[in-house]
Amino acid sequence: MEQQKLAVQKKSLFLFFFTLGIVLVAFNLRPAITSVGPLVGVIQADLGLSHWSAGLLMSFPLITFAIMSPIVPKIANRLTNEKTLLLGLFILLIGICIRSVSISIFLFMGTILVGMGISIGNVLLPVVIKDKYPQKFGLMTSVYSTSMGLIASLASGLSVPLAIGLKLGWQGALIVWGIPAVLAIVVWMYLLRLNDGKGNPIRSVSLSATKIWHSPLAWQIALYMGFQSFLFYVTIAWLPEILINHGISRETAGWLLSFTQLVGLPSSFFIPVIAARLHSQVWLAFGLGLCSIIGYAGLWIGSSYPILIGSITLIGIALGGNFPLALSYIGIRARNANQAAELSGMAQSTGYLLAAVGPILIGYLFDLAQEWTIPLTALILNAALVMIFGMISGRDRQVA
Repeated sequence: MEQQKLAVQKKSLFLFFFTLGIVLVAFNLRPAITSVGPLVGVIQADLGLSHWSAGLLMSFPLITFAIMSPIVPKIANRLTNEKTLLLGLFILLIGICIRSVSISIFLFMGTILVGMGISIGNVLLPVVIKDKYPQKFGLMTSVYSTSMGLIASLASGLSVPLAIGLKLGWQGALIVWGIPAVLAIVVWMYLLRLNDGKGNPIRSVSLSATKIWHSPLAWQIALYMGFQSFLFYVTIAWLPEILINHGISRETAGWLLSFTQLVGLPSSFFIPVIAARLHSQVWLAFGLGLCSIIGYAGLWIGSSYPILIGSITLIGIALGGNFPLALSYIGIRARNANQAAELSGMAQSTGYLLAAVGPILIGYLFDLAQEWTIPLTALILNAALVMIFGMISGRDRQVA
């Protein structure tokens, strides 16, 4: 009896720290990127970067996501998910430290390492949730996507106060976000100890024979992931500059970017829960797409402060809901954890490759036009594509 009681206690302890580990990994998947947007102007002035090259700071992680995503399941298959996640956290921490050196090459090299670390978490979190919580996939996706949104919004809002208010400079403001990585590393190292012997192992990913790259549904999910990521990372990179162009101060623009993400937290939490209970998510995708189109159109008009606030509210709701809905599609449309690993790697690889074009393209369009009208028109068109592919992917089907 005592042995059974100890086994139950050990299992409960493991699941508690495993859930905590998921949340802490989620804490690290966005702040290293979202903290950059409000400081882009400061970094440009310090290092003499053009708009399109500053856009590379947002695009490099996405390019890295695209390259790494199909490789991650293979690494996890050799090392197990937990060891691979721990490896990703170490790479992320090293990248955060390197990019805080005030030299352009270190800034970009560190940014690439940041992308490598984040891509491991991006791919594996839906997989381990599908594996460990198959009946609570929607709820756990809500928990970690909301955790991502919360810390990401804080990173956007605190960047300027840390850099200017506390006089840490942009370098100090960026290196602060290595703290969540350290905390996550400690928890996952403890999980490795708990997992010794005959504990509750996190099963490694075993790739199935499914030809995921030949699946039309997988491509539809990948395009949905890509176009919604395009909008998110362009918004993170350039929304502060768009708001500054409308006469708003840099610090207020940073907090409004934070507000854009905070207002999306309810949809981040509830969308996956609702999606998991529905056979078809078509109308969810339609509603989020409509919010997105109206929001970016409002930024284009931007004739008054209330219109700007209403616009970024709608954008926040859309961005907050589209990403977890895309993640939900990975779990809902896949038949098992192995297929979820393949679908996650494929969707995130092609999706983030498409998203990587966003910050550079929008920066380049601004450099050409020297105004935000043309870039915002491109964002409205992209929002329409998000709605279309979200609705197509939302039909009641599974990957063949």
